[in-house]
Amino acid sequence: MRTTRPEAGDFAPFYETYVALVPAGHDPLAALRAQTAEVQATFGALTDAQAQTAYAPGKWTPKQVLLHLADAERIFAYRALRFARADGQALAGFDENAYADTGDANARSVSDLLVEYTTTRAATLALFEGFKDAQLDRRGTANGAAVTVRALLFILPGHERHHLHVFHERYVPVLHP
Repeated sequence: MRTTRPEAGDFAPFYETYVALVPAGHDPLAALRAQTAEVQATFGALTDAQAQTAYAPGKWTPKQVLLHLADAERIFAYRALRFARADGQALAGFDENAYADTGDANARSVSDLLVEYTTTRAATLALFEGFKDAQLDRRGTANGAAVTVRALLFILPGHERHHLHVFHERYVPVLHP
């Protein structure tokens, strides 16, 4: 079942925070569907000036956060695809800050970034909806740590929830004083 939580050892301890953000018994795919609308409403309401305003020096802008959500989702989904297909090749990690620095998000419109995000989300949902339980329980190695496809399914909405919490706690007070 998709709502069966991953167990200890199914993911690196670093990801526990993300997995814990998906309430017990909740369907992570339903969480992803709900978050799509939340992200669209949250970021779609920003002016271009707001979307290019970081909450502190050296922090990402909302546009960079939005592109990070799409980038990270693509990477997690790619890992899930490889592991679900029993690909035993270890996969490298990625430097999210380097991606943010080179992604050129601030040169794009929020609406363009939302199209990319929404398209990525639709592909992620289609991918995970096609997995059977046996595929969800397959594991591989990413960034030097073992992870199951099921864990990746829970990490995705937890990761996004984390960034939405940060946005509301740190960005909103700066963008809407």
